Amino acid sequence: MNTDAGSRPDWRPFDALPRAHGEPPIRCRLRARAEDFVVEEELAFGPDGDGEHCLLRVRKTGANTDWTARRLAGIAGVPSKAVGYAGLKDRHAVTTQWFSVHLGKKPEPHWEPLAEEGIEVLESYRHQRKLRRGVLAGNRFTLRLREVTGDLDALTERIALVVEHGVPNYFGPQRFGRDQGNLVRADALFRANADAEASGRRGQRVDRHQLGLWLSAARAQLFNEVLALRVARNDWRSALPGERLQLRGSHSHFLAETIDATIRERVASGDVQPTGPLFGAGEPLTAGEVADLEAGVANAFSRWIDGLAAADLRHERRPLGLTPERLVIETPAPDQVLLHFALPAGSYATALLRELAYWRES
Repeated sequence: MNTDAGSRPDWRPFDALPRAHGEPPIRCRLRARAEDFVVEEELAFGPDGDGEHCLLRVRKTGANTDWTARRLAGIAGVPSKAVGYAGLKDRHAVTTQWFSVHLGKKPEPHWEPLAEEGIEVLESYRHQRKLRRGVLAGNRFTLRLREVTGDLDALTERIALVVEHGVPNYFGPQRFGRDQGNLVRADALFRANADAEASGRRGQRVDRHQLGLWLSAARAQLFNEVLALRVARNDWRSALPGERLQLRGSHSHFLAETIDATIRERVASGDVQPTGPLFGAGEPLTAGEVADLEAGVANAFSRWIDGLAAADLRHERRPLGLTPERLVIETPAPDQVLLHFALPAGSYATALLRELAYWRES
């Protein structure tokens, strides 16, 4: 890994990340049509029934989340910042997700004209608060894989293995932008700001939305780098000395400086799970062997670490493993496979799919 302070650090693209369960048993075509990739959000709460916000359940085809939010704002005659959503969804898909629109005392507009643009409002409720990022219980997926070749019996066996042991919880390629553009721009920003600080000048000013995308991409890549090391070592499902363990069904985590039989049993049962870093300012949250491993990645990306700290992001943790729920396979045609499954919020279907198949996209 290139650690020269004047050069761009080498990072692993998504396709080069190590797999946990060996080579995938099939090859296929993904997203030949938008309806081949179906996603439905599950909110972590229900609508209030009254309030100044309108909570909308929207199904969109071939439209990304940000563009849809702007169109909802346009129809409602409100600024874009008056629209909230819980998560970003792909454009090349059929996605059902939730938005909130702050209408105040205004009556709800007619949303029907949006249908011509691939946006359909399925449900509408009054709500008291703006919808914030991350307030999802999870997402349900249906993926249709076309032009499938390979060993379907081996695919069934691989699915059973994944259900039992999970897959590495990598951030998917959509987090990094087209041709990893978000990472390239994040690195350029960190470099420019470091040069400005060294010469006593002000750092580069960036649009807030763009800045958020670039910072999130950098943190995600650093997480993937740490997880890739753990997968290569085959200890991504094991607790190491100094591990930060997260409680199942919670964002709470605790430091396990030593690993005893009780900790190993809790990890094996899924009661707690090892985590990786979302780097930021402040002291690391891990210790011992885990802290040393994560420091090695941080040192190779020192300019990124400094940039994330300067942006006042705090250290957070993310589970290293991802276990799909309700994973079911169908074969509607000899060369097609349907996959149905649910994933927790913040995880990526492509992280699961890469353990099952090689794919090309149309």
